[in-house]
Amino acid sequence: MKQVILTIEQNKELAANAYEMVLSGDVSAVTAPGQFVNIQLPGRYLRRPISVCDCEQGKLTLIYKVLGEGTADMTKMQPGTKLDVLTGLGNGFDLTRAGDRPVLIGGGIGIPPLYWLAKELIKTGKIPAVVLGFNSKDEMFYVEEFRKLGCEVTVATADGSYGIKGYVTSAVNEGFSQYYSCGPSPMLKAVHALPLSGQLSLEERMGCGFGACMGCSIKTKDGYKRVCKDGPVFDKEELPW
Repeated sequence: MKQVILTIEQNKELAANAYEMVLSGDVSAVTAPGQFVNIQLPGRYLRRPISVCDCEQGKLTLIYKVLGEGTADMTKMQPGTKLDVLTGLGNGFDLTRAGDRPVLIGGGIGIPPLYWLAKELIKTGKIPAVVLGFNSKDEMFYVEEFRKLGCEVTVATADGSYGIKGYVTSAVNEGFSQYYSCGPSPMLKAVHALPLSGQLSLEERMGCGFGACMGCSIKTKDGYKRVCKDGPVFDKEELPW
């Protein structure tokens, strides 16, 4: 973990209630896809944990969804604004277990960390398949960005307004070597039930973000663990779902 001051370079709306923020500065502590940062917002007691979408050349890309007053405040922040950020939090995905045909399964605001993961897998010579789930077409983002990487992208929408009507699990076929998944808990539990080995990035409410407050503890097969410190990425076999 490293506390740094980062400067907003860009902050724009991508889709309904979804925004992309690009920050510049010392991002050396961010080393693996799946990690997150914790942002201090003016006038707010608790920091906001946000997954890293991309990290390169001294810049950090974050995608966040407006869920309350804090994230609503973030949408109004202008380029040049400086933010106090805890970086390099959590453990990332294990790329060494990808196998020959990995698939990335993301839902809603759980999609961003899979983008950097896709880039890193491609560097190892493995082009992953990507399955993205949204409630509707209006909420879609980063579909073309994944395609530009060379990934085969399948989109599922709950209302059928784009792609497959239904959930991401209906778009995952046999033959994949490993899945990497991030999204809301109901989606992750459905993915967990797939007959396939995988890694899941969990979402929990956090107080500190670095393991001190124990507020994000979850039950695993090896006892209680902290999502912020021991995760957010867990092996499928660790979770008693």
